[in-house]
Amino acid sequence: MNVFAALDPSAFNVVFASWVQLLQERLGIDIEGKHIAIDGKTSRRSFRRDETGKQVGALHTVSAWMSDAGLVLAQQKVDKKSNEITAIPELLKLVDIRGATISIDAFGCQKKVASTIIGAQGDYLLAVKGNQPTLHSDVKATFDATQGASTDDLENGRFLPVEVYTTKEKGHGRLEERTISVCKDLSLLSTADNWLGLSFVAMVCSKRTIISTKKTSTASRYYVGSEAAASAKTVATKIRRHWGIENELHWVLDMAFREDEARHRTKNCAANYTTLRHFALNLLKLDKTKKIGIANKRKAAELEQEYLLQLLTGAFA
Repeated sequence: MNVFAALDPSAFNVVFASWVQLLQERLGIDIEGKHIAIDGKTSRRSFRRDETGKQVGALHTVSAWMSDAGLVLAQQKVDKKSNEITAIPELLKLVDIRGATISIDAFGCQKKVASTIIGAQGDYLLAVKGNQPTLHSDVKATFDATQGASTDDLENGRFLPVEVYTTKEKGHGRLEERTISVCKDLSLLSTADNWLGLSFVAMVCSKRTIISTKKTSTASRYYVGSEAAASAKTVATKIRRHWGIENELHWVLDMAFREDEARHRTKNCAANYTTLRHFALNLLKLDKTKKIGIANKRKAAELEQEYLLQLLTGAFA
C-alpha cells in the first residue's frame, strides 16, 4: 500500500500506456480505422482529507477505451470533474490515435479537444449540447432545414442534402427505432471555421415504445465529426459503440472489481489502483479460454496459480 501511495500516477500512466501499445503490436491490433471512446468515472469512496483536515473530493479518472478490442488504452487523473476538458488533451498524448475515431460526450465538445485530435492525425465524433449554445443551435437549424425534403427538392438545392440510416431493436420490454441523419453541408454553421477538420453534423432521433403500456417517447441528440468519408451507418455504429465504455468498462469495474466501494485514500493510492484495475481488466479480457464473467475469472486466478501465471505472462494473447 505504501508503494502505491508514493508512486507518481503520471509516471505509472506512461508505463501502462506503453505496455498497452506493446500488447497491441503483439496481438496485431492496428489502430487505423478503430474507434476509441473517452469518458470519465468517479471512484466514489476515494475522498479523503488533506494535511490541513480539508476534505478532498473523490478521484475522477478519464479513460480511453478501444471498443473494437475491448481494451483500456490509457487513463488520466482529473483533480475535479469540471477539469475533464484539460485532462483529455493530456490523455490523448499517451495514445497513438493516428487513423482512429475518437468519440466523446458533450463535456469534450471543445475546440481545443478537436484541434488536439486532428493534430494527432485522428478523427473526432463529439456530442453537442447546451455547453456549446451557438454550435448546438446551428446544428439543430441545419436539420430543421432538411425536414420534409423530397428527392426533387434535394436535386434542385431547395433543401440541404442529408443521408439517413435507421435501425430497429426489440428488447428489455421495449421497441426502439433510431434514425441517424448525416449532413455534410455546413453552410448554416456560423462557427464552422472554428472547428478544425469539421466535415459533417449528425442527428440521432430515438423513438422508444414500452411494449406493455404502448407509451412512446422521442428524443434527439446532435453530433459533429471530422471523418470526411463517414457514412450515416458508420456514424451510427460509432455512436452506439461509444456507450460500450459504460457497459463494458465502468459497469465491470463497479460490479467485478467493486471500484465504487474501494477506500484507497492515502496520497496516490486511488489513482494508482485505478490503473492496476485497468491492467487486470485488460489481461482478463484477453483470455478467451474460460467462458465465465470477469468476476469469476478473478476468483479463478486467486484459486488457480497456473491460471494466474498464464494471465500474467500473456500465454493467452
